[in-house]
Amino acid sequence: MIILSQTVVCKVGKKGAIYIPKHILKKLGVKEGDKVIIKIKDGYLILDFIPDPLSLALTAKKWAKVNVKEFERESEEEQNELYEA
Repeated sequence: MIILSQTVVCKVGKKGAIYIPKHILKKLGVKEGDKVIIKIKDGYLILDFIPDPLSLALTAKKWAKVNVKEFERESEEEQNELYEA
């Protein structure tokens, strides 16, 4: 999902809390409890949201077709190559 540009005015609350409107959080796919990296660059505040790994795994486009047995076999082969060499 790409949001090219949107401007919203928010208030700074108690203890410096900034409340982002729900419709923006929804567009960005941000949920309560998600972590955020806060950066200051050239006088701008940049928020970089970090998706929850479980949510990401469940919602991301699948790129491989491997069942559990195949995964375990490949994992064991890789470990053997790394640690028995």
